[in-house]
Amino acid sequence: MTTDIKIEHKFRGKIELPDNMYAKDVFFRVKQAYANHEKMGVHLLFNKQKLKHLESYQKGGAEAELENLDFYIKLGEILGFKTEDATKLKNSILLINDNAHSHFNIKKRLKLINKEKKTPVKSSYLFWDIENFSSISSIFLDIIEPYNIRDKNIYLAANPDSLYLKKAEWEANLYDYGKTLESFNFIKCDHGKDVADDVLLDRYKKLKAKDANVFMLTFDRELKERFSENADESCNLYIMG
Repeated sequence: MTTDIKIEHKFRGKIELPDNMYAKDVFFRVKQAYANHEKMGVHLLFNKQKLKHLESYQKGGAEAELENLDFYIKLGEILGFKTEDATKLKNSILLINDNAHSHFNIKKRLKLINKEKKTPVKSSYLFWDIENFSSISSIFLDIIEPYNIRDKNIYLAANPDSLYLKKAEWEANLYDYGKTLESFNFIKCDHGKDVADDVLLDRYKKLKAKDANVFMLTFDRELKERFSENADESCNLYIMG
């Protein structure tokens, strides 16, 4: 069902309302928060208990939740508010539920973005946003092993909070492949300005890779764009679609 978006009696556009029992409530809460200049975010869609619940496999693949996240992201595009947290949550839900059935098929989601057809290369590099993309088995099966990427050509970064929370899990999964975080170019970032995204981009710029496959594993739209802007034309740049 298509409905009008009116904020303080002003028409702002039209949007398709998802066909589930929660959509109308989400629509009302988001419009009210926007009109009152409140902080926007996924807390308008889900309470803390529900957000915690979404960290594990959902029977039915969390269909209604994903519909409402897409709805919220579309509202953000129309009204002009940021929705990065919703995109991150959406991709996390998709990843968790994909992994519950089989390993996350990265190969099907990788897209060559800087040219129409790949060109011959001499080497391959992986820039890995492990904080937001920790499906380690899929990365080895679909990228590292098929493209024979050497340890020294793999770059990872994480901030102290993520490292504290996830290091044991990451190390345990890497152990299956005879690796640790220190097997690669792993950078522990500082708090604040030296965030993982900026560190990975800085290493990429300094590398000045040519005639290479470059894989950028992140769900962050801005980071994808920044890598694309700095890619040498001789490289094949792949990102997650």
